[in-house]
Amino acid sequence: MSYQVSLSDEVPSVTRKYFVQTEIGKQDFVLVVGQFWVCLSGMEAHGILKAFPKVKRSKVAETKDAPPRKKTSDENVTGTVFQDVSVHILPSGIGKARCEIFQRQITQNGGKIEDALGPSVTHVIVEDTMDCERALRLLKVDTLPSLVKLVKCSWLSACISEKRLLDTTAHGLLLPDRNIPVSKDKTKEETSEIKPIKGGVTQKCDFQSVHKNPAETMAQTQTQEGKDNYRDEDGVSQSDLEALISGHHPTEGPSSPATAATTTTTAATQQPSLPGKWVCAQSSVSKGNNHNKHLTDKLEPLAKAYTHKGDRWRALGYSKAVNALKSYHKPVTSYEEACQIPGIGHRMADKIMEIMESGHLRKLDHMGEDVPVLELFSNIWGVGAKTAHLWYQLGFRTLEDIRTKATLNHTQQIGLKHYDDFLDRMPRDEASAIEKTVRDAAHAVDPGLEVVACGSYRRGKATCGDVDVLITHPDGQSHKGVFSQLLHILHQSCFLTDDLVSNEDNGEQKKYMGVCRLPGSGWRHRRLDVIVVPYAEFACAALYFTGSAHFNRSMRALAKTKRMSLSEHSLNCNVVRHGTAKVGSGTPLPTLGEKDVFIHLGVPYREPHERDW
Repeated sequence: MSYQVSLSDEVPSVTRKYFVQTEIGKQDFVLVVGQFWVCLSGMEAHGILKAFPKVKRSKVAETKDAPPRKKTSDENVTGTVFQDVSVHILPSGIGKARCEIFQRQITQNGGKIEDALGPSVTHVIVEDTMDCERALRLLKVDTLPSLVKLVKCSWLSACISEKRLLDTTAHGLLLPDRNIPVSKDKTKEETSEIKPIKGGVTQKCDFQSVHKNPAETMAQTQTQEGKDNYRDEDGVSQSDLEALISGHHPTEGPSSPATAATTTTTAATQQPSLPGKWVCAQSSVSKGNNHNKHLTDKLEPLAKAYTHKGDRWRALGYSKAVNALKSYHKPVTSYEEACQIPGIGHRMADKIMEIMESGHLRKLDHMGEDVPVLELFSNIWGVGAKTAHLWYQLGFRTLEDIRTKATLNHTQQIGLKHYDDFLDRMPRDEASAIEKTVRDAAHAVDPGLEVVACGSYRRGKATCGDVDVLITHPDGQSHKGVFSQLLHILHQSCFLTDDLVSNEDNGEQKKYMGVCRLPGSGWRHRRLDVIVVPYAEFACAALYFTGSAHFNRSMRALAKTKRMSLSEHSLNCNVVRHGTAKVGSGTPLPTLGEKDVFIHLGVPYREPHERDW
């Protein structure tokens, strides 16, 4: 009998070796050898035939020395923790690596991952420090359906750890019974009340001081992780509010429901009896002559260390104490006197007394060897406390370790490339030249545009870390379309060298975050933010981007006690809150200038140079 053997590439490749696989025709069989199919014609069909005799192998006992058994596809789903759960993860602030881990754990435990918010989604997962308003803004919705739960990723971690589906109440940002949806149409209608006077030009804002003295992450957000982390819709958590009012840290440990309810009610309705207790009601000029430098020199390193460690609460407490001591009119001489200073509690007074009695603070000796390394890593633009901690845990200790071993995203690569330039604070003259370059480019697009440099430059500082430039148009309309034209001009002139965030939409505001360098030799690369805003939002935006962060926090906390909400967009009254979640956005108040914000809040107006807390 003769055999006709032919190679065929018309049959899909299969990797089962040395077996006659299947019957093609009456007497035609396929022999799979590696990736090749060999068709044998003329063979009699005797079922499945083996090309080589079976070799018996001795079984390896399943001991600790045995090689690990390969997982099969049947092992992909190993649990039912997330059965009937469909999850959409908002990656902002969580990071790519953590997102992938969460996605794998959810699918392995019977859940589904949705790439976008859709009708099948049951849970939306966000970063632990994200607030409701920002989450909704990133999701590009006004509210979520009542059956969709907006929860922190800590809930996901807890479910995975305990291997059961936990209640979301303790981790939720929005309560399940959201009966007061935020109406987009209503918001637009209310905002439209702040409109230009007949004739096409709005009444001029009082920006005289702006021109005399010209953003985290969010925030950076990450964009810049951990640079501006806030916990609720207006940047001040309930604990922040209580601390800003009382000057004390929140008590540790869980409180009873009755106590929590009483605290919430009291803080929400409390009006500050003495406006002077609020940072925003005081001039920062008062801290120009520091009578307690021997105390602040010991406390400031602790504030900095806790910031790098990601201990937000202690960092805030020490920062408040430092500012309070710097602005105090005389040297502190006793424990009782320290306790009377707003912003300093009994525990901080104990530390002050330790410094006064011994000239030293023992806590400085126990901060740990990780602090200098965490500071080194956190100074990379785009790296927050969490990423710095992760790198430290992976054994990285130097910038060279980061360059050669760490996985960096686009912004972190730029931050590492310009590490030394970003750390070097620029002189005021250089910041002024950067602002002028942006103003000239803006006026080339439209000579009627208002251009203001904010941040530390507007507060009158001698040096600046970066430059924030705010742009608007008095007619309330012509700012539209300016953003892309302006960036094109700045790119064409090679003034912009690197893009960090090309276009971050924030409501009707548009923000660019990047790197610039003045023309000519000898100039360093500098951080530049360009924000284009509607004229109706210009006053609140100028207040927000001027800072300082501590001053802004105090303004938002004061607004919260008056059932208001202050943001870079507007000052709203009659705000409805359910716990810490804002469920009713309220009505925007007219703010033609920054002074109007101060008037509505009932505090004296502070010039930009008086806000440097």
